[in-house]
Amino acid sequence: MSHMMRAMEISQPGPADVLTLAERPIPQPGPGEVLLKIAYAGVNRPDVLQRAGLYAPPANASDLPGLEASGTIAAVGAGVSDWAEGDEVCALLPGGGYAEYALTPAAHCLPVPRGMGLREAACLPETFFTVWSNVFQRGGLKAGERFLVHGGSSGIGTTAIQLANTLGARVFTTAGSDEKCAACVTLGAEKAINYHAEDFVDVLRAEGGADLILDMVGGDYIKRNVKALADDGRLVQIAFLQGPQTELNFAQVMMRRLTITGSTLRPQSDLAKARIAESLAEQVWPLLDAGRVAPVMDSEFALEDAVAAHQRMESSGHIGKIVMKVS
Repeated sequence: MSHMMRAMEISQPGPADVLTLAERPIPQPGPGEVLLKIAYAGVNRPDVLQRAGLYAPPANASDLPGLEASGTIAAVGAGVSDWAEGDEVCALLPGGGYAEYALTPAAHCLPVPRGMGLREAACLPETFFTVWSNVFQRGGLKAGERFLVHGGSSGIGTTAIQLANTLGARVFTTAGSDEKCAACVTLGAEKAINYHAEDFVDVLRAEGGADLILDMVGGDYIKRNVKALADDGRLVQIAFLQGPQTELNFAQVMMRRLTITGSTLRPQSDLAKARIAESLAEQVWPLLDAGRVAPVMDSEFALEDAVAAHQRMESSGHIGKIVMKVS
């Protein structure tokens, strides 16, 4: 086998067309790592931020974008016993997914769910790790609670709606068009709010308030989220499409016993991510195996069309996940 691989690299920070096809040496797995021969790579919002120069990868990660992929294990590092060469997996990556091969800790791999192809499996890690850890572990969502997720038609949104609905919560969501709202209802949202036409604060307050809100918008949504929460409600922040700053009257938080928290996945330790993977394998993978939850697919591009894949994401016209076919 050749020692080189094709990869799409960020030639310099900027718009989508800075993504450039390059040749890179195939990396070698260190202790506890596996080398994945990538079949499909998922495209995520953090990739777009990294490309624009707004999100530096962690110090020890590949400079190539790409936080999730599916494929076949091509080599294993010292001390890896859970996986062997030839196993088909999907994996959360520290980076490097826009390439024919990538390294990741063995503990961040999960099996391809029964009845699912590698194309669908590539869409699972980034959104399922994010949603499971934030909505269920950090946010503590329980059956019967009212859950609001913003951006319901995104990869995160479509995953959160299905998981919350399957596990017995009442799901509310926001999206930017009637078509997107209809898709959200099909996935299990009790009500999808077109934010151009309706105010989510009014809708949620009429229902008694949200017990949990998952937000990736930030900006003026932070204040509105606090208004939309029920007493003892929780707000979990995972991104800031409208910026991280706002002015907030914290008397509300105190009087109504609200919890404001949040997290970001990528900078967490390998061990923390391994623990999320373990929890997913136990609690969520059986739902995927049974076909009760499945990724919503938007579109597929070739690896060398990464520019078009990023333009599709930035258009915000997509419903569900965007993937690139690598091999």
